[in-house]
Parts: sequence; structure tokens; C-alpha cells
Amino acid sequence: MRAISFASASVIDAVGTEGVRYRSSDWQWRLGMYEELAIWMTWTLGLDEDELGIRHMAVRAIVVFAFAVMLVRLGSKRFISGNTAYDVILGVMLGSIISRAITGQSAFLPTLCAALVIVFLHRLFSRIAVGSDAFGTLIKGNTSLLVRDGEVDWDAMKRSNLSRNDLLEALRLRENLSDWEKVKEARLERNGEISVILRQDP
Repeated sequence: MRAISFASASVIDAVGTEGVRYRSSDWQWRLGMYEELAIWMTWTLGLDEDELGIRHMAVRAIVVFAFAVMLVRLGSKRFISGNTAYDVILGVMLGSIISRAITGQSAFLPTLCAALVIVFLHRLFSRIAVGSDAFGTLIKGNTSLLVRDGEVDWDAMKRSNLSRNDLLEALRLRENLSDWEKVKEARLERNGEISVILRQDP
């Protein structure tokens, strides 16, 4: 019995040792792959270069373009059209940040991470604004009533920094009107455009 137990223990020890060796070998292989990938990325993207060459800039442009497409897909579609000043700010910041990754003005990977954080913040704020009108007003602003039943609110026009000609231009472009007498309501929307609703005369 002791011989059998000793033999069994020896087999278990041998299997256990082989298992450890196998896991150790697998871990070393994975580590080696990661190191080779890091070396390749460093060489291709010029991560340790003081001055970027044509190859570095070209590869960075490809990577950043693919990354920007992914950000657009992840983020809210609103900022693409510049719906409000809040959305325009995101577009400007995003373009400025990811361009630095191409030109090498900032560290490559941290710059991409910063762009990702900004897109997620925009998405988070948009979600909060859906459930909270007060928060939506805080980050996107309010509309301004400029014309009601053919009467212009000149105080609202002044607060919105709009002139008489600005209003007439919007009426001509949207409704082919030369004055505001037929306008039921005209508003300066949060995206900076003037919306017009005409009177429904009987």
C-alpha cells in the first residue's frame, strides 16, 4: 500500500510539475508576443522618435482615422451636425486632440485616451440631459421667442444679438416672407437657427 501511495504521489507530483511548466511556458510565450507587439508599434508609430518621418506620420494617420471613426460610432450622433454650441465644442476639441496624435505634439496613446474620455463625457451628459430638463438647459441653453402673432420682441432680439436684417433674412430663407406680419411664432433655437411658424388664417 505504501508503495502504491508513493507511486501515486510521484505521478501527481510529476503531472503537477508538468502543469506548472506548461503554464510557465505559455505565460512566457504570451509575454514574448506582447513585447514583440510593443516593439513593432514603437518602430511603426515612432513612439520613441524625437522627429517623425513619413512612415510614422502615414501610419499614425491611418490609426487615428480608424480610431476617430470608432469614436463617432461610440459617441452621440448629435455632435457630427453641430446641433448646439455644446456639440460644436466637442467637435472642435476632438479634432484638436486627435490631430496632436498624428503630428506627435503629444504622446500618442495618452492623446487617444483623452479623446475617448471626451466622447464618453459627451455621451454621458447627453443621457443626463434626456432625463433632466434643467441639466439640458444648463449645457445647451434656452430658446428665445422673437416674434409672436406678427409682433417682434425687440428686447429679446437685443438679448440674442440679432438685428432687424437678421430676422428678415431668416424669414426670406425659410418662408419666402418679406416681413413678419404673417408669422405666428419665430424662435432663436439652441443651435443658433431661427425657426418660423406661420399663421393659419381662416
